[in-house]
Amino acid sequence: MTTGLLASVTSVAEALIVLECGADIIDLKNPQEGALGALPLSTIQEIVHAIAGRKPVSATIGDLPMHPGQIASAVEKTAAAGVDIVKIGFFGQVGHPECIGAVAPLTAGGVKVVAVLFADIDPDFGLLPLLSQAGFHGVMLDTAAKNGIRLGDSLDEKSLRQFVDLSRSLGLLTGLAGSLSISDIPKLAEISPSYLGFRGALCRNSNRNNGLDRSHLAHAVEVLRKSNTSQQKTVEYQQPLLLVPF
Repeated sequence: MTTGLLASVTSVAEALIVLECGADIIDLKNPQEGALGALPLSTIQEIVHAIAGRKPVSATIGDLPMHPGQIASAVEKTAAAGVDIVKIGFFGQVGHPECIGAVAPLTAGGVKVVAVLFADIDPDFGLLPLLSQAGFHGVMLDTAAKNGIRLGDSLDEKSLRQFVDLSRSLGLLTGLAGSLSISDIPKLAEISPSYLGFRGALCRNSNRNNGLDRSHLAHAVEVLRKSNTSQQKTVEYQQPLLLVPF
C-alpha cells in the first residue's frame, strides 16, 4: 500500500508550494493556535479556491473542548468552506463518544471527517469501532504537546502498527503525525499508513511557526517516493511464486 504525504499550510502561498512540490494532501492549520489550531474560514475559502480541486484539502476545526454541539457546529462550518476533509482533535479523556455521535449526522450527509487521537495523552483505541460505525472517513495519531515530544516517544512501533492495522480493518483512512522528521519516513512507511503528516520538518529551521522551506518539502516528497517504491518491491518479493503449467 502506498503512503501519501500530508503537508500542513497556513496560507495560499504555502498551499501553492505544496501543490507544486507534489504532496498528496494539503492540510490547513494555524500552528500558532495549538496542536490543531484553525485558520479563519475566509482563509480556508481562499486556499480552496486557489487549489481548485487539484489536490485534496483538509482543515482542522481548532483545539476545541469536547462539547458535542460545539464540535458539530465547527465541523459543519468548516465543511461549508469547501474543504474535502474536516479534522477533529479528540482532546482529554471525556466526551468522546458523545462528540462522535453528534458528528454522525454530518458524515451521513456526506461530510468526510477524520478524527485525531493524541499519542501523548493516552489515546483510546477503543474509539476506533465507534468512529467506523459513525461513518468517519479516517483517524490519525498526532501529538498534542508541540514541545519536542515526538510520536515515537509516546508509542512504540508495535502500537503504531496495531493502530494502523485495526483502523484499516474497520475501513478507516489512517494517518501518522507528531513532530516527525524526514528521517522517520522510511521506517514509518513500512507500517503502511494512508499518509504521514508534517509541518515542522518542512519549515525553515524545522520550526512549525516558520514558513515552509521548499527544499525541505521536496526532499520529504522524494524520500517518501523512494520508501514507497522500496516497500512495494519488498511486498512483491515476498509474494509466493505461482507455477503455471504449459
